[in-house]
Amino acid sequence: MKYQLTSIILAGGKGTRMRSDIPKVLHPISGRPMLEYVIDLANNVGSSRVIIIIGYQGERIRDIFSHKGVEFAEQREQMGTGHAVLQAEVMMKDFNGDVLVLSGDVPLLKRETINELIKRHRDTDAVATLLTAFMNDPTGYGRVIHGEGNLIKGVVEERDSTPHEKGIIEVNSGTYCFKKDFLFDALHKIDKRNIQGEYYLTDVVRIAGDMSLQIGGVTSDDPLEIMGVNTMAELAKAEEIIKNRNKL
Repeated sequence: MKYQLTSIILAGGKGTRMRSDIPKVLHPISGRPMLEYVIDLANNVGSSRVIIIIGYQGERIRDIFSHKGVEFAEQREQMGTGHAVLQAEVMMKDFNGDVLVLSGDVPLLKRETINELIKRHRDTDAVATLLTAFMNDPTGYGRVIHGEGNLIKGVVEERDSTPHEKGIIEVNSGTYCFKKDFLFDALHKIDKRNIQGEYYLTDVVRIAGDMSLQIGGVTSDDPLEIMGVNTMAELAKAEEIIKNRNKL
């Protein structure tokens, strides 16, 4: 059986902490826009389609990447990651397979890691599979919650976490593989009753846990590869990592 894979890349944010008018995902790393690394990754792991969710200065992103054979869906209001993914639903109505969700500001993911994520997702017949990492300082990341048998039960965003949950050092990378039908059914069930007032994609994982459905997990051996680029300092760090990789 040949599995179908569509990748959705979240690229709609402005990136206010970059202190720049350039959309965050267009900032260059080693002479290439950050988003290009993520598009190449999606293609290299076997995606039959790549859909980019655009928002802030979306036309600029569309102009730069329209030649890459990707598709675009627009998130006109910034209402969270769950709402962003939902913008691709109509485009995928005839698709039957798995959905890889990537972030346009996470350019350091390795193909081997994502191939393992997809393989684990399919081997375990999970409805959702998360890429996680252990961090000595998990500040800023959602924490991975385990239930009975150490199985993943859900993810809690840092702003909504209890003091106990803040002490968890296994973090959610924001990279997922989902069964398509489950993903969009669950997205229609989430709400924005949280501190940020947004529709969280992580709530899809919680729904799976509440329904006792199979949730998979793959842990990255290198926490740096899941690093999000949100500041100029992180951009410089990503540049250094890419240059070091290119020397190998």
